[in-house]
Amino acid sequence: MGVEATLYGALGDNFLTTTVGKLIGWGRANSVWPAQFGLACCAIEMMSIVSSRYDIARFGMEAFRSSPRQADLLIVSGRVVHKMAAPLRQVYDQMLEPKWVIAMGACASSGGMFNNYTTLQGVDKIVAVDVHVPGCPPRPEALMEGIVRLHEKVMAGVPPAYEIRGVAS
Repeated sequence: MGVEATLYGALGDNFLTTTVGKLIGWGRANSVWPAQFGLACCAIEMMSIVSSRYDIARFGMEAFRSSPRQADLLIVSGRVVHKMAAPLRQVYDQMLEPKWVIAMGACASSGGMFNNYTTLQGVDKIVAVDVHVPGCPPRPEALMEGIVRLHEKVMAGVPPAYEIRGVAS
């Protein structure tokens, strides 16, 4: 009886929910459906990750969704001008929850070399970004690394950035 009580005390009430939570995290991480929002040269690098060389299908992400209502990952690649901010936010608002965002490239992350009145200085001004992928343009390997980092966050149970920032969707 003493061993059983010690085992139950160590695991506690969270044993079942922790296991279910890990199972849900694994399922979410391996069934992320991306929506592409390619705006510039980074989009070419983003398109190459579906080729046989990089094979994004091993992550369960081989089909880019053309409808935001079927996607839960938004990959913003390239510079976002102020004119595209409203359509980007509209696509983001139409996505399923939970939803994640990857900002791909220096232009999407910080405006890049375009420090002028037309270019948005970072996509995180209008949507909550979970992973920033650096580079100009970043190689497909860098985007794959960003996807791996996102998978690690999802499997660990880290909530999406919009929940952490408190941004209402």
